[in-house]
Amino acid sequence: MIMRSLLGALSILALAVTPAFAEESLEERVKRLEEALQKAQQGDSRQVQEEGSPSKQYPVPTGPMTDIAVGRKGEEKVPLGFGATGSGKLIYAKPFISMPKVTVGGYADVMYNILSRQNLDNPSRNSFGQQRLVPFLFADITDRVKFAAEIEIERGGPNTVQGDGSLQVEFAQLDYLVNEAFNLRAGILLMPVGKFNLLHDSPLNDLVDRPMVSRLIIPSTWYETGAGIYGTFYPTALSKIDYEVYAVNGVSHTAGNITDLGIRSARGSVSRDRDDNKAVVGRLAISPMLGIEVAGSAYHGQYKPSFGAIGSGWLSIYAVDWTLQRGPFELIGEAALSRISNNKSATNPIIGPSGMFGYYVQGNYHFMPEILRKLAPSHFGEGSTFTFTLRWEQIDTDTDNHTLALSNGNRRELDRLTVGLNYRPVEDFVFKFNWQYNTQNDNARGIVPVGDLGTSAGRMDGDGFLLQMATYF
Repeated sequence: MIMRSLLGALSILALAVTPAFAEESLEERVKRLEEALQKAQQGDSRQVQEEGSPSKQYPVPTGPMTDIAVGRKGEEKVPLGFGATGSGKLIYAKPFISMPKVTVGGYADVMYNILSRQNLDNPSRNSFGQQRLVPFLFADITDRVKFAAEIEIERGGPNTVQGDGSLQVEFAQLDYLVNEAFNLRAGILLMPVGKFNLLHDSPLNDLVDRPMVSRLIIPSTWYETGAGIYGTFYPTALSKIDYEVYAVNGVSHTAGNITDLGIRSARGSVSRDRDDNKAVVGRLAISPMLGIEVAGSAYHGQYKPSFGAIGSGWLSIYAVDWTLQRGPFELIGEAALSRISNNKSATNPIIGPSGMFGYYVQGNYHFMPEILRKLAPSHFGEGSTFTFTLRWEQIDTDTDNHTLALSNGNRRELDRLTVGLNYRPVEDFVFKFNWQYNTQNDNARGIVPVGDLGTSAGRMDGDGFLLQMATYF
């Protein structure tokens, strides 16, 4: 009421004296009125304080919760901590409320398969599957401090009736940027062994199933807790060298030995290091020119079975990956060799494999028929593309034939040929159509991993079709 009365009085006064200030410009009159209004507001505020109304530390939010300015003089300079005052509104006094820094995104996929026999990635022969829903969090805390995290929800999460779902933090890392050649990183880290483990997102890859070598020998998605450094050098105007090196918790097995089902069950020592003996992992990538990259990577650390162990052994993984691009053609691939020492138990006669080897070679050809752009430009725009893909891969999870010598052993030699065609209306969304042929080249009884929680019997050879839709969001 006081403010409206003051505004009315000021307006009448301005109209009354207008003839006397006929030579005064409109801008000057507006400025003079604003100054008078500001003085009136200050006087009203002083009157309210004098009448005994308590001062407010935090205003009642009437809009977006981004304004946590305070009304008491000097309070705005007090950082959040035990020196801050207030009660119910303290939960709004977070730095990310007043200065939003976080980007939320992620990816999701859904697939359908119809196979003659279940295989490594598909425990059902004819099934729809919502494999992954993966939210990302990325934050620029300052120009030098970054945070990134990925939360993976697989097969609906851990509470599904089938019991093969999972929910886990796949990586959560803090970076401190020093310069391009040297930076610090710590947290739950993706292991830089091979390239696929670092770039495993469904919308990014052109085929439905992940390479077998990247599933079992390099147990993608593979993460451990640790810290280290990374950076980039430019030896010449055209060449580039990337590196990353970390010390991380060592792997551990929760059910005995590492078997010919691979190294997947030994990964993920996030909360503790069972051996109190850190492993070292790193990758060095050389790109002599744009479109060419060749990289070598390695992991070496102590390995200890969870029960009946005869001491501890060592796990070493060595990998090479390559990317060659020229125009619409790409040739990518990865090869990995693992060595496991002392992989045996005093209470269990089974001797686990001491070596594994696998590789894949994949060719991609990107194209877009011009006639489709003309016939349906709204569906086949400038960012649209088709990709024809051919991938050949082999894997042997017991190169020294340790498990084959046992009556109940499972040596695993698998070949796979995959032919695929996919369509991307935009780069971040993809339809995939694959035909896959699997061959099991041994006489093992064939135990098929079901997710990461169990197994089911059945050989892994046969063929079939896989379809998938995947997108970033």
